[in-house]
Amino acid sequence: MTDTFTLVHMSDIHLGPITGFHARHWNTKRALGLLNWHRGRRHVHRAQLADLIAADALAHNPDHIAVTGDLANLGLPGEFAVAREWLDTLGDPQRVSVVPGNHDIYSGRIGSASCLDSWAPFMRNSESWKADEPVRFPYVRIQGPIALIGLNSAVPTPPFVAAGRLGDAQIAQLAAALERLGEANFIRVVLIHHPPLPGQAPPRRALQDAGKLADVLDRYGAELVLHGHNHREMLSWRTHSGRGIPVLGVASASAARSHKDEPMGRYYLLRIGREDGVVRIQCETRGFAAGDGQIVKLGQRELVMP
Repeated sequence: MTDTFTLVHMSDIHLGPITGFHARHWNTKRALGLLNWHRGRRHVHRAQLADLIAADALAHNPDHIAVTGDLANLGLPGEFAVAREWLDTLGDPQRVSVVPGNHDIYSGRIGSASCLDSWAPFMRNSESWKADEPVRFPYVRIQGPIALIGLNSAVPTPPFVAAGRLGDAQIAQLAAALERLGEANFIRVVLIHHPPLPGQAPPRRALQDAGKLADVLDRYGAELVLHGHNHREMLSWRTHSGRGIPVLGVASASAARSHKDEPMGRYYLLRIGREDGVVRIQCETRGFAAGDGQIVKLGQRELVMP
């Protein structure tokens, strides 16, 4: 491949510890979430591990970094501030893109605080992109031959529900963006937190309009879809015009140990380019193989449109 674009994909950072939890923040969902954090997740997700992952990713001098949500845990203002500081360590907002996860938009706003405002510089359209409608999502960021399209699947949900939804307006804008960018011959990379295809998560954790999103991908195409949410590596395919669209899910970038069937922290180092008119993607998985703090190459595969 020539003119390779290097893209880092990480997700589900779940930065801790959780601090600044005031009485006005309490509701049933946050109380249950805080209990779950102290009983289990705080032993799994460690900010120090996320920092090591970030340092390893930056050492490869990527052209861009994509973070597909869940930087927070309970959607608290203090968490938004901590996450913004962490995002700043990754690089300039022009080289880092973020989409929110269900833990970022957890149970509605607290006053004026919102991750969408705190992290706004990382979710803006490129100056060269004029959207058909003045909407916040999807945003489009042009990076050389790559067009990153950021979606917001995160909505406030009741206790024990972590589902997502895009809504008809966002899906319609995505269709228009994919069509325009495809006609302009960009390599289109879609960013979303929830697994985007039907059946990729249980109903209480799934994208509620995944069928509509899948139909848009089939009709208008994309070269790559990146997501998080399930805390494990996943690879599925859709088909557009006889070519496959890889739909790639990544594990949490901050897991200090295996949890249930979720592996230790890892991320993807993606090298994307064209060869003889065909988009080729080299996907290297990097992360922790043991608890010694060493980040190693865990695997590599080529995603060629079958």
